[in-house]
Amino acid sequence: MHVLLIEDDSRMAAGIQSGLEINGLTVDQVDTVGRARAALATTHTDVAVLDLSLPDGDGMAVLREMRSNGDPTPVLILTARDALDDRVAGLTAGADDYLVKPFELDELVARLHALLRRASGQHDAVLSHGSLRLDPQRRTVFLDGRPVDLSRREFELLHALIHARGTIVSTDRLKDSLYGLSDDVSSNALNVHLHHLRRKLGPEIVETVRGLGYRLGPAPETMSDDGRDSA
Repeated sequence: MHVLLIEDDSRMAAGIQSGLEINGLTVDQVDTVGRARAALATTHTDVAVLDLSLPDGDGMAVLREMRSNGDPTPVLILTARDALDDRVAGLTAGADDYLVKPFELDELVARLHALLRRASGQHDAVLSHGSLRLDPQRRTVFLDGRPVDLSRREFELLHALIHARGTIVSTDRLKDSLYGLSDDVSSNALNVHLHHLRRKLGPEIVETVRGLGYRLGPAPETMSDDGRDSA
């Protein structure tokens, strides 16, 4: 999951970014309205975490612009403004969730995962694809009931593809999910992760759609005890 953190308090931002990255999320942090606009225009963001008090304007302006431009990116407002009127105003302007500082990191992580599920119309916390099971919050993957050890990038790649529910995901969008705004990414890094994912989960787990991107392949079938397909 690629999170855009819009927060100008450097100590607060560093703590949030570190905590989210420990939980396996890809995080880019900006500290002004102007930089938030630029980031939203140049990269795919799965969820935005938005502070309202920014040095060059009110974060609410960012939210209103997103919605007026038809940007459906889920937005969680994270602010010290705890008055009922502020909560109502934020949700009315188009925020999907509202969390007041101080807060617990575990709750923030849980809310972000819930927003991503809601945005894709998914209700279960554990994502399934045939005999493949992926738990975004516990960061576990099981294939036919057996655990599969994936690196952080491999996990995020698989998560992005399962989240897309069979639709084609562009190369740029996958790179944004894995690396965010980072420029320090080798040209073949995505191909390396795809190779490892296919080696661990089967060569058909990811389909290459030439010129367009990638999508999840056919669902793996459950194997019987004697190694034959149960179907």
